[in-house]
Amino acid sequence: MSGHSKFANIKHKKEKNDAAKGKIFTIIGRELAVAVKEGGADPANNSRLRDVIAKAKANNMPNDTIDRGIKKAAGDANSVNYEYVSYEGYGPNGTAIIVDALTDNKNRTAANVRNAFTKGYGNVGTQGCVSFMFDKKGQIIVGKEEYQGDADELMMLALDAGAEDFIDEEEDSYEIITDPDEFSQVRQTLEDAGVPMAAAEVTMIPQTYVELTDPEDVKKMTRILDLLDEDDDVQQVYHNWSD
Repeated sequence: MSGHSKFANIKHKKEKNDAAKGKIFTIIGRELAVAVKEGGADPANNSRLRDVIAKAKANNMPNDTIDRGIKKAAGDANSVNYEYVSYEGYGPNGTAIIVDALTDNKNRTAANVRNAFTKGYGNVGTQGCVSFMFDKKGQIIVGKEEYQGDADELMMLALDAGAEDFIDEEEDSYEIITDPDEFSQVRQTLEDAGVPMAAAEVTMIPQTYVELTDPEDVKKMTRILDLLDEDDDVQQVYHNWSD
């Protein structure tokens, strides 16, 4: 989607204040705990844990913080058990929103998510009401300033590793798209080759985007997203607003 640089958005998020950084670390900390519980504490034998560690490093999480999170999850059998929950709904002008959360209290999370939608004059819908408008894909963003190599070589490396698509539409970044099942392999191949990644995760990519031209609609949508962003249970929010 030209004109809406994902890389610029990523850098903007990373440059937010310490509270935002703390939120990102909380999100990744929970993902580390779940990955360790599901597949063990050794990244060599746990591809999901390797992916979360890569995400942590892309977000500048210190290595000792990552190690502490893994050891804590591995050594504490009585630690909090988080459950994945997902919500779908609508923002202003029919914008589609998906909310993924990791929670130890589904009632609290559901109430908070509903409150966020209500305050932005949106509404939570039924499961599946908007997810059909998105494609689940692995997405890797490589900054052009950080990657000094040849674009064609990077493309061939990614495609040979199993990527579906290599997109060079942005001035500041390359985008690599994978099937979710091939994501870990492609990401690992790029990491082994020393390719710096600004972001690497399985995400939901909108099939089409909605523009909000009314300033009131923009204000309402921003309200929903800000409230969701403030909730520690919320891991990720996907939407099709072409902000």
